[in-house]
Amino acid sequence: MSARLPDLPELEPGWVWLVGAGPGEPGLLTLAAHHALGQADVVVYDALVGEGVLALARPGAELQFAGKRGGRPSPKQADISRRLVQLARDGQRVLRLKGGDPFVFGRGGEEALALVEAGVPFRIVPGISAGIGGLAYAGIPVTHRETNSVVTFLTGHNLTGKVPDDLDWPAIARGSPVIVIYMALKHLEHIAGRLLAAGRAPDEPVAIVSKASTEDQWVLETSLARCHGDATAEGIEPPCLVVVGRVVELRKGLDWLGALAGRVLDPDPLKSKRGKAAG
Repeated sequence: MSARLPDLPELEPGWVWLVGAGPGEPGLLTLAAHHALGQADVVVYDALVGEGVLALARPGAELQFAGKRGGRPSPKQADISRRLVQLARDGQRVLRLKGGDPFVFGRGGEEALALVEAGVPFRIVPGISAGIGGLAYAGIPVTHRETNSVVTFLTGHNLTGKVPDDLDWPAIARGSPVIVIYMALKHLEHIAGRLLAAGRAPDEPVAIVSKASTEDQWVLETSLARCHGDATAEGIEPPCLVVVGRVVELRKGLDWLGALAGRVLDPDPLKSKRGKAAG
């Protein structure tokens, strides 16, 4: 006998739910996100929300695109917030659907504060962040007892679209064995240069995960010194995650999607490094 699903709150008219859609695979939606898709009158969705997720929307629901993509014409954030407010004031049941988690480099906080200012009731439904779930689909854990107990998540660009210069790059390079960088492809050469200048090793493992958790996922394993050139040569396309650190080596043993396609996994992917350290 299957267990009964928990009682979930109703998306009521005049409310806005800010919902994380996860990294792309529809099966990674939360129960609350799936429930909201089945109730919403209007779904205002981001560029990173795939068709498989949108297909779960209630029949007759209006789908409104509000995606922001670097280097392309995009709606302004203030306009998106105003649209959410107006739809709620019109009595609609509004679902604001955002890739990953709304509060992880997703501007969900900005949109929620705009709703607060306008007196619009809202709910936050967290999602699986791409920096965790997307890397899991690539067979890369963000933490592992033999490699790191610290991980740093950062964005590859700031509000102006440039590399964040307000970050303490030397401190990040020294203090975080693993660095996960969202939206890094455009400025990858600059970011890698910052980390190398701060003392990271040129041969440090790097993985670039394109279109994580989707059927078009592509993973490039490279090094910090070569990552920009290799990404250019391979024609890697955004959206991408970049992970720097020894956890990338674990992919030899944890690439579970590769194993489904016939890859033979190594049960001890760090053994060679341990042997060198012991010697």
